Amino acid sequence: MKKWVILNSLKINSIVSSKAIKDIIHILLENRGLKKQKEINEFLSPSVESLTIEKVGLNEKELHNAKVRILKAIENNETIVVYTDYDVDGVSSGTIAWEVLYHLGAKVMPYVPHRIEEGYGLSNIGIDNVKKQFNPSLIITVDHGVSAYAQVGYAKKLGVDVIIIDHHTLPSKLPEVEALIHTVSLCATGIAWFFANYLKSNKKSAENLDLVALATIADLIPLTHTNRILVKYGLEQFNKTKRLGLLALMKTSGIKEGNIGVYEVGHMLAPRINASGRLTHALDSLRLLCTKDKARAESLAQNLSLTNRNRQLLLQETYAHALETVKKEFITDNKSLRQLNKLIIVSHTSYNQGVIGLVAGKLVDEYYRPAIVIAEGEKYSKASARSIAGFNIVEAIRSCSELLVNVGGHPMAAGFTIETSKILFLEKKLKKIAENSLDGEKLQRVLKIDCEINLERVTPELYRAIKELEPFGMGNSVPTFVSKKVKVVKMRIIGKDKKHLKFTLQPNPKFHQYIDAIGFGMSSFFETFSFDQNIDIVYTIEEDHWNMNRNWSNLGSSLQLKLKDVNISES
Repeated sequence: MKKWVILNSLKINSIVSSKAIKDIIHILLENRGLKKQKEINEFLSPSVESLTIEKVGLNEKELHNAKVRILKAIENNETIVVYTDYDVDGVSSGTIAWEVLYHLGAKVMPYVPHRIEEGYGLSNIGIDNVKKQFNPSLIITVDHGVSAYAQVGYAKKLGVDVIIIDHHTLPSKLPEVEALIHTVSLCATGIAWFFANYLKSNKKSAENLDLVALATIADLIPLTHTNRILVKYGLEQFNKTKRLGLLALMKTSGIKEGNIGVYEVGHMLAPRINASGRLTHALDSLRLLCTKDKARAESLAQNLSLTNRNRQLLLQETYAHALETVKKEFITDNKSLRQLNKLIIVSHTSYNQGVIGLVAGKLVDEYYRPAIVIAEGEKYSKASARSIAGFNIVEAIRSCSELLVNVGGHPMAAGFTIETSKILFLEKKLKKIAENSLDGEKLQRVLKIDCEINLERVTPELYRAIKELEPFGMGNSVPTFVSKKVKVVKMRIIGKDKKHLKFTLQPNPKFHQYIDAIGFGMSSFFETFSFDQNIDIVYTIEEDHWNMNRNWSNLGSSLQLKLKDVNISES
């Protein structure tokens, strides 16, 4: 069951449509922490020029130190290696860092580690490979490095200096580097964008904001303050990008230029870029973003799409296995339900490291518990973790550091390496931590609702006003409303797999106006409701692209409701 929490109890009583819309927008802004007129103006009319390193928490001294060391390397013709991570944020930040250094005249090469052979982040084997291939005197890590104390020490013994560009949570012991360019306020690509501007005498430019938007959305960074500005203008840049790799990827994904939004980036483009790092080698993703050759871009984009399809199949198989493993914890010998552990841990030798993070995320969605999925190896095993609000997963894992080889991540997502023989000890300790930290309230899904409105308020004018608050995402969620005692006129199960439920609703019995509402995955409710019944619905408003101009026909609109939850109205 979901707990409905209405963030603002103010009822919209105005009978004047324009006044009602203004009141609703005011509530939406207030729910997002925007109460002062200056904050509201900045939110509604943001500018790239307003972005500063101070606002995002970057240390100018560290940026200066990095610039001095880089200019010295350029002057002395030293080789620099940009050492990236293998996900979207890693290859995007690596692309920006590599391109700016190249244009400044640096002798610079990108390096993407292999997920299986070298693992996440800076590793001794990765440093050895870089040293053998390029013999650099300077390595710049992007999207990792803050936890690599020992590895940075190893690089220094080999005569290699290190600069770190990272956004992950700082550990207690920091590596000794030439410069640590860090903030948790941005993704690594956002930091790389500020870093590139600083190297270019802090000139502000929309250049590369398409990559910043891509990585910010893919890395699930809250779209508040600076990140919202970066993504807003980044999406504009995306829709007129000249970057051949992105154009080729859009074409392969079936997306038309000019129609790129948060959904297209997060669900259609980012997974394709991530796929190579999960199953093959992410160097192809970096090549895609950097290439100036159209034919090469199209070939790489097609390969990434094929790899992504393979990734989807592997994910389905692995998740099905993990799900069966978890379900065993529900059932006793007499087949009665018992309480699921407050933290889920599953492991198996068949699990591929490239999809365990996705499996962990799906387990959290299914059971609303923190989940850890481990790909067991003969001696060492790799793990990915995902969490829920109120449980800092990376700190919980770090409290067991005596059992681990390494660990890194965020409060909501983390990864670690462990000796396979120690998995059971870790499981026992982490489950005890979760048992003491998570109560019933934290384990209940909370459905946050902006406010209650009469369904008659859902008009094209309101929808257009809401769109002014875009882009929506983490931290700036799509406005969610509740309407009560809404009459059901028609109801049917839809979809190829018959999993979805579609309602036709009548906002006001006095008028012959109707609007459709779709509940994805809600077909089980079909037996619960009946025609001419009143229901309470929680929903967001969207355009119905399948049935244009059918709903609210007398208003010339094509709106539909996307249901998030439904209840029978109280008598």
